[in-house]
Amino acid sequence: MRNIFFVLWIYLASLPIHAQILNSPDQNMTLSFTLDQQGTPIYTLNYKGKEVIKPSKLGFEIVLSKLGIIDLTRNFTVISVTTDSEDSVWQPVWGEEKEIRNHYNEMLVKLSNTDRLMDIRFRLFDDGLGFRYEFPKQKILYDFIIKEEITEFNLAGDHNAFWMPGDYETNEYTYLTTKISEIAANRKKALTRIKTQVPIEDAAVQTPFMMKSDDGLYINIHEAALVDYPAMHLNVEVNDLKLRSHLVPDVWGGKGDVYTPGKSPWRTIIVSDDARRILASKLILNLNEPCQFEDVSWIKPIKYIGVWWEMFVGKGTWNYTDDTHIKLGITDYSKVQQNTTHSANTTNVKYYIDFAAKHGFDQVLVEGWNIGWEDWGGKVRSNLFDFVTPYPDFNVEELQQYAASKGVKIMMHHETGASVANYERRLDDAFQFMSNHGYNAVKTGYVGWIRPKGEHHDGQWMINHYIHVANTAARYKIMVNSHEAVRPTGLHRTYPNWLAQESARGTEFEAMAGLPPEHTTILPFTRLIGGPMDYTPGILQTIFSYHNPKKTKQAGTTLVKQLAYYITIYSPLQMAADLPETYDRFADAFQFIKDVAIDWDHTYILEAEPGDYITIARKAKGKNEWFIGGITDENARTANITFDYLPSGQQYIATIYEDSKTAHWQTNPMSYQIRKVVVTHKSNLKQYLAPGGGVAISIKEVTDKAEMKDLKKL
Repeated sequence: MRNIFFVLWIYLASLPIHAQILNSPDQNMTLSFTLDQQGTPIYTLNYKGKEVIKPSKLGFEIVLSKLGIIDLTRNFTVISVTTDSEDSVWQPVWGEEKEIRNHYNEMLVKLSNTDRLMDIRFRLFDDGLGFRYEFPKQKILYDFIIKEEITEFNLAGDHNAFWMPGDYETNEYTYLTTKISEIAANRKKALTRIKTQVPIEDAAVQTPFMMKSDDGLYINIHEAALVDYPAMHLNVEVNDLKLRSHLVPDVWGGKGDVYTPGKSPWRTIIVSDDARRILASKLILNLNEPCQFEDVSWIKPIKYIGVWWEMFVGKGTWNYTDDTHIKLGITDYSKVQQNTTHSANTTNVKYYIDFAAKHGFDQVLVEGWNIGWEDWGGKVRSNLFDFVTPYPDFNVEELQQYAASKGVKIMMHHETGASVANYERRLDDAFQFMSNHGYNAVKTGYVGWIRPKGEHHDGQWMINHYIHVANTAARYKIMVNSHEAVRPTGLHRTYPNWLAQESARGTEFEAMAGLPPEHTTILPFTRLIGGPMDYTPGILQTIFSYHNPKKTKQAGTTLVKQLAYYITIYSPLQMAADLPETYDRFADAFQFIKDVAIDWDHTYILEAEPGDYITIARKAKGKNEWFIGGITDENARTANITFDYLPSGQQYIATIYEDSKTAHWQTNPMSYQIRKVVVTHKSNLKQYLAPGGGVAISIKEVTDKAEMKDLKKL
């Protein structure tokens, strides 16, 4: 009998205490929060009765200057638990939807650890969970250094995962698809593909981290509202099928400086048994603060072309000359030999401006316009670029007047060479220069190792820098497109002039290393979960040896798939990346790029499976026009495209840009055809997509019945 009571006591002691339950508004999701017997915060998450997150720890290890390491993972007591709810609608400045519903139930747990206060705020939406740590103002804990954040995601199974290796400096990897248990073995192979990484733990991965369970759950882990805090990677404990937060360190090895009152970013878990709901989720946007600008009239989506792709296919160069004058200490560019292939010259830029004006594009990006490209990496000068001094063959004033006369703007390019301290010193001068010369948008770049030395692209110091640039740009009414920056976390709601980021492998890698056909069927489930990407689609000449025999790479797509990207890879900043002369050759296909909208009233996810296929329809902002894009991986498929989102009682003309029956991304990528059909809200289209291919459709109201003459009805 004594043994029975002892076993019962052990069982009861192992049970959690202070259990608190929170349900999502639709009751499909359940969060449980407890303190275990050691006073450790524990949470679980279920969806429709299925385990998503098994009991997982929350907390920190912190460093105090006089006391050393303090364990904030145990010995907590609950001070109070309060609940709240929100159900409201807000309107983004631009986006995939004209209105977004913010509907959640909230639980705020206030905790104490030997009089040190820490709160955990949970928000449970119909599509997932967001939670963050909050540190109230308190005497005993004024400021501290994070040794590590101990946030666990204890998984319920060995899920299929879509991931890239953790790296403090870059997110420009191709994605791998493996089981959770296989990540450690495959991560080392993945790291060999890029030579400039800073390796962390052998099994670390980046977020957004996408998974699919064997029982049909789709799970995405990321973060929202990354402000004054390092980015989160995930260490993978493959034997236990557990993920644990891993913050990017600073130059001293700390994982973030926190002052009270302070808070962490939101840790996000988006869940559904339908992959389409992962893509439709607005959870991350809803967890960000509202727009901080009163006047947003100057913030507009942009469709642009650029002096850019010609450098990647070997027809031009960024630098005005070679580096001989740098080695000789010559700073006067009038005394050096100019490259005949320098692309950012006045005559060539006028050619692009003329093309933009003729075809209705808003802006022309010009890279390589300013002095300093020969000294890449700062071999001689530590300051690299000054962002205001053009090369001799780039006439700023003349081009400003010429662009204005054509109704086109030039987009500025600020490549920092990762000399970020130099950029911050010159930032106001650079933006004033832009304002003085009619520029209202800038593409920033951070290629290389961050200076100050020891800081990282994804560290707290750089997180604050990106936001500082967005804020400073807003004072000059300038929109920002950042490249080589940390992956986004929904901050474009708060700073809508931060139109887009790169933060993943985009089109440039088609010319440099190639991209597998599945890459862009994974991107929307991973990188794009946090915000729009400047992917730079629209490469219609997909075989690059056409431009230069030395360029042996070709795109991992058909021509039509490049058109579909304007729908499947969302961005308010869309580039027609190919050369003007290419678009002249493929004028009929180019028409879709000219027609397609870049701002939307509604988005409809028609089909989706990560790594396999995506089909999306969108309604243009303020117009009765719809556009559809569908893509597949290396396998051919038949897309099932419905039109029930069209208003009833009306007929529409759908122009279908499709792969030919013989098209193939490797052997026949530029084989396509265009046809027109009449559709209504009852129509259904079974559409063939070639291997590595796609489909693009534009839909417009029938205003004249003569337009329908001889057209087939679906």
